[in-house]
Amino acid sequence: MMKLPSSTPVSFMTLLSLLALVFIQVSDAIQVSHDDRAITINGQRQIILAGAIHYPRSTPEMWPDLIKKAKEGGLNTIETYVFWNAHEPARRQYDFSGNNDLIRYLKTIQSEGLYTILRIGPYVCAEWNYGGFPVWLHNMPGVELRTANDVFMNEMQNFTTLIVDMVKTEKLFASQGGNIILSQIENEYGNVWDSYGDAGKAYIDWCANMAVSQNIGVPWIMCQQPGPPAPMLEACNGWYCDQYKPKKAGTPKLWTENWTGWFQNWGAPSPKRTAEDLAFAVARFFQTGGTLNNYYMYHGGTNFGRTAGGPYIITTYDYDAPLDEYGNPKQPKWGHLKQLHNVLFSIENTLTYGNITDNDLGNGVVTTVFATNETSSCFISNRNETSDATVAYQGNQYHVPAWSVSILPDCKTEEYNSAKINTQTSVMVNKPNDAEEQPASLKWQWRPERAADAIRLGKGDYTASEILDQKAVAHDASDYLWYITNLDLAESDLVWGPNMSLRVNETGHILHVFVNGKYQASEWATYGEENYVYEKAVKLRPGKNLISLLSVTIGFKNYGPMYDLTKAGIAGPVEIVSKIGSDETVIKDLSAHNWTYKIGLYGMKNELYSTTSRSADKWSTDNLPTNRKLTWYKTTFKAPLGHEVVTLDLQGMGKGEAWVNGHSLGRYWPSFIADESLCSADPCDYRGSYSGSKCVYNCGKPSQRYYHVPRSFLRDDENTLVLFEEFGGNPGQANFQTIVVGIACGSAYENKTLELSCNVKPISGIKYAGYGDPQGTCGAFEDGACKGKKDALSIIENVSTQPNTALTLT
Repeated sequence: MMKLPSSTPVSFMTLLSLLALVFIQVSDAIQVSHDDRAITINGQRQIILAGAIHYPRSTPEMWPDLIKKAKEGGLNTIETYVFWNAHEPARRQYDFSGNNDLIRYLKTIQSEGLYTILRIGPYVCAEWNYGGFPVWLHNMPGVELRTANDVFMNEMQNFTTLIVDMVKTEKLFASQGGNIILSQIENEYGNVWDSYGDAGKAYIDWCANMAVSQNIGVPWIMCQQPGPPAPMLEACNGWYCDQYKPKKAGTPKLWTENWTGWFQNWGAPSPKRTAEDLAFAVARFFQTGGTLNNYYMYHGGTNFGRTAGGPYIITTYDYDAPLDEYGNPKQPKWGHLKQLHNVLFSIENTLTYGNITDNDLGNGVVTTVFATNETSSCFISNRNETSDATVAYQGNQYHVPAWSVSILPDCKTEEYNSAKINTQTSVMVNKPNDAEEQPASLKWQWRPERAADAIRLGKGDYTASEILDQKAVAHDASDYLWYITNLDLAESDLVWGPNMSLRVNETGHILHVFVNGKYQASEWATYGEENYVYEKAVKLRPGKNLISLLSVTIGFKNYGPMYDLTKAGIAGPVEIVSKIGSDETVIKDLSAHNWTYKIGLYGMKNELYSTTSRSADKWSTDNLPTNRKLTWYKTTFKAPLGHEVVTLDLQGMGKGEAWVNGHSLGRYWPSFIADESLCSADPCDYRGSYSGSKCVYNCGKPSQRYYHVPRSFLRDDENTLVLFEEFGGNPGQANFQTIVVGIACGSAYENKTLELSCNVKPISGIKYAGYGDPQGTCGAFEDGACKGKKDALSIIENVSTQPNTALTLT
């Protein structure tokens, strides 16, 4: 057993971590239970502050740092989904390597002394391709997904049992002495189950029975499933869950997904949820009897490869989370929440054991007292969106800004207010690659995508006399599927004429059209459109004509009732339309023709992105083309010096996929510009309910310009970058950069301490300091109407020693 010297001061968070480590070391069974006030672990009621960090959206090398930062940020639990399509990409063929090494990830969490919530699902949504279901499941005969269907349920049980048995073998459930305290079956089914009728209700009952039969020894949860079958626990998802009340008596108030921001789609601006509003939501949740708060996401990470779903979800899954896509603390959100967590843990005993007394003072102001025989703790919340409140309580007055919560651990002194940020704001900047002069130093090679088989010869992999769904043909092996047919057209045909057009009913992703070996046009939809009709003039010749349609998916749909039935690719019909005169139209339907299907692209099948590709020597350095469709580009580069996060700037490119040393960075599409009309010139106001369209920014700019390059993808010597360009772009602008703290600033309140740092880098100078009511934003502060008599800047400069890595103000 571990022993601490009697003189050692131990905080609750430290003690919790040490206890968890002790449990892990001796492998004693940990009893996990619940009542309506708390999760109880080994007889001790606890509040749970968790954060979602998805293992496939980062790399194993990143996991220890991410988990340490989550722990430092005041979390005692990490939550993750389990991704079925990542682990079983082909039926009964499993992958738990690299980013998919679930057990390694769980043990990394365990090694930090943190608990785990394992959300097996296996439907996860998560803006992940097809909601986490493998597409081979969709193609099984007789299958119906997420309903009482034997084919589906057999496969779901097989995968769930596989995961449970792996975890049991490693003794990772708390009942075995591990750190997994909760597990989840299904996900957000309550949002859609009315569409499935009685079969949906039967399915949920089956899910509960199947989960219980796994005998894991810890509680199971079903989020967004009001009144689930016993003994499942229900939970809330959303931006606010303070008003949520479980339907079943004796059930703790659980918040499975506190959305820290929102996801982003191609063509949309970047979402932002303020630190003040997020902290307000958490504080209100615990004021109203909350037990478990899980940030979704605490670290969002990156949709590497083709994992982004939607469709049209972009490659970054930053989610405006407290740890940004790269793992850097997003300040002030990370620090502001850390302070909140510390205060909540300091009053954990009163929150979980105290008697609760609420007092509604009107105008949105409510006081709540949690009182035990020994002590009491108080919350004062002001839900008014515009009016600050002055609250008189026990002989003292407290100023509570609109849309904020004050926490008084002893019911006397305000230790925290959600609207008063007393932590630094970090402005991150992109720094050029200091290892070489880019982009000038990058020497590019190129080669065309070999598409002659499809656009000139009509050759493919499969033939059918109908138009097939892309999921049924390509099985998610590629974004790309050629639909090819021959049209034998006589001049005597009724459709023949001078005004012919080709009409294609598409499902909303991308379509490139070639006729008789020549490119015609491209078309695509915007986020949310599930169908559109391509129709453009076409020149056909008498006799044989070859029509080659390249359909491109941007991730399969991941959410909604019966979302799996949404078609992908060309839905049909495909028609030749001829307008004769002013009032007559003749249509020739090609849907029942013989269609040849060719899956994927030559370059991807032959792994041109790989450093060991057999075709690696067939690149050209002559006449480098730009703005050329279906083109491969390759260059070598030196890794940026140091340890800062590396990104690839792809400004100037169209759309495609990028690889570094054979590792896919994901889809890129910097030519898709965010709608300028979606942003407001008004400053972001944290007050009032948040939604995904509030406080957005970067309108009129690429939805995503920079792409994460994990350091583990890089080599010390020469590195290779390969781009597949689908639309046409200029690789000459591409370059690698690092991300660093450019400016750190903040406001320190009286009797509070503020520390400013540049992520262990030296502070190069202090640009502004003021006492009173400075105005402006970080990087552009100026004195307000009230300021101190002495020059604050010179005072701080005199007491600071250069070069500092941190500056502390009290």
